[in-house]
This record gives sequence, structure tokens and C-alpha cells, in this order.
Amino acid sequence: MSVTTLTSPALAVRQPGWIVRLFDYKPFLIVMCLAPAIGLLAVFLTYPLGLGVWLAFTDTTIGQRGVFIGFENFQYLVKDPLWWNAVFYSVVYTGIATFGKFALGFWLALLLNNHFPFKSLLRAIVLLPWIVPTVLSALAFWWIYDPQFSIISYLLVDVLHWRSTNVDFLGTPWPARFSLIAANIWRGIPFVAISLLAGLQTISPSLYEAAMLDGASAWQRFRYITFPMMMPILAIVMTFSIIFTFTDFQLVYAITRGGPVNSTHLLATLAFQRGIAGGELGEGAAIAVSMIPFLVFATLFSYFGLARRKWQQGEAND
Repeated sequence: MSVTTLTSPALAVRQPGWIVRLFDYKPFLIVMCLAPAIGLLAVFLTYPLGLGVWLAFTDTTIGQRGVFIGFENFQYLVKDPLWWNAVFYSVVYTGIATFGKFALGFWLALLLNNHFPFKSLLRAIVLLPWIVPTVLSALAFWWIYDPQFSIISYLLVDVLHWRSTNVDFLGTPWPARFSLIAANIWRGIPFVAISLLAGLQTISPSLYEAAMLDGASAWQRFRYITFPMMMPILAIVMTFSIIFTFTDFQLVYAITRGGPVNSTHLLATLAFQRGIAGGELGEGAAIAVSMIPFLVFATLFSYFGLARRKWQQGEAND
């Protein structure tokens, strides 16, 4: 005996529409999710960068549309001693400040990775120099470095009696340069410390326990466990730190405005002085564009250094 099954049209499964099928297509969904971010980057990053590169090859000034002049702005910069001074100090500023931030930041991260009372509160306090607006930090350091009212001069002259006159931190080139580097280190330590602390907490405690059972000292545990395991995060944080430091503007401009006698100009502050304050937009853009090769080199150095380290670790594991 056969049974005939009748299917009602109302019970038939409806096929999804073309819109549903389109959003089920993974490549289209990925593009749609990335589209808002790509749009923001195009409007606020790509367009200004492209416009700046174009202006670098023109003689545009404020209030006057320029014409294409090729590499004349760059040829002028190569002969400009002030640009070379800015390149020199930008490299010195970035090198010393980055080393100082990493040395002190790594040490602070190792301390904060231990167990002690009020650990969370202290970690939050460490972030304060990074959270405070840069201009406020700059004003605080400008007051600290003031030749008349400096707290450091007060301690050296009136409390410790190590000097008979106040220290003029910002009055001569090299003291002013090192004063700015110290301010940058103070402001950048929290970023490095918290970033490295996050990396330290991903290392399994069992590795340290096994090393201690084998009789490894604290230095050996750091050298053979902590440092190799931290290499990926170190490379990433160092790349960001170099970029942030090399392109620094607010701290330097708020404290010294490039003085004394233009000795503390970074490429960013010099570009602003020439392009905005001086009205030479083409020349200022050329100075800003001249920063790109340094940034590309720093990024590639960190990337290939990380890739080489991973390759070495892979060989060691094999």
C-alpha cells in the first residue's frame, strides 16, 4: 500500500534572496566590514599624506597657489644647515629617548609583574604621565626647567648647596636638548611599561619554575626565558616608540619652540615653522616628507629583526 505525501505550497522552503546570499559570501562580508575603517583612513590619512607629498614638489605659499617645481625644495634642504641640524637632533633625540624608555620601561614592567599589595592601584598610577595631555606635561617641565623658579635649581642651590647659581636648562643648546630628551623619556615610560607588562603576563610561570628547579639564577631566567619570549612584543612596541618619538611635535614646541638658536628643532617642528609660521607651505611639506625614509627604515628594521628572530627560534625548535 502506497502513501502519497502532499506538500502544501505554504510549507515549501523559501530560497534566500540575493541580498542574503551576497552577505553569505565571505569576501564581500570582509570588504563591507573593512569599508568604514578604509573610508576613515582614506579621508583623514591618505588624502592629507598625498596632498603633503604633492605640496613638497611645488612652491606653494599661504595665500598663493604654487606650481610644480620638481625637486627644488629638496635641493634647497640639502644645502640648508638648519635642516641638517634638525636631522641630527631628531636622530639623537629618538635614539637616546627610545633607549631610555625601553631600559626604564622594561625594568618597571618587571617590577609590576610581581605580586605585592595595591598592585592594581600602582599600575593605574604608572599610566598617569601617558594619560595627561602632552601640552600639560610640557608646561610642567617648562616650569621645572625655568631658570628662576626651577625646583631642581632650588634643590641644588638652596637645599643641597651644590651650586651658587641657578641652572639655565633651556638657555644653551646641549642642556636644552638633554632636557627635552628627559621630558620625552618621562612621558613615554608608561606606554612601554604597560605594553611590556601585558607581554610578561603571557609567559607561563611553569617555565620559571622549571628553570629554578634546574638552578637557574634570576639573570639566567631573564636571559633565556623572559627576553626571548618577549621579542615579538619588544619589536612591535619599539617600532611604535620610534615612530612616536621621531615625529614628536607638541612636547618640543611647547617647551622650547626649537630654541635656543634653533638647536632643539626636530623635523616636525622645523616643518611647522617653515610651512605654517613662515608661510612656505611647499618647503614645510618637503621637510615633513623627508621624515618618511627614516620612518620606513625604522619600521623595516624592526620587522626584519622580528622575522629573523622567529626564523632562528624555528631552527632551534627543529
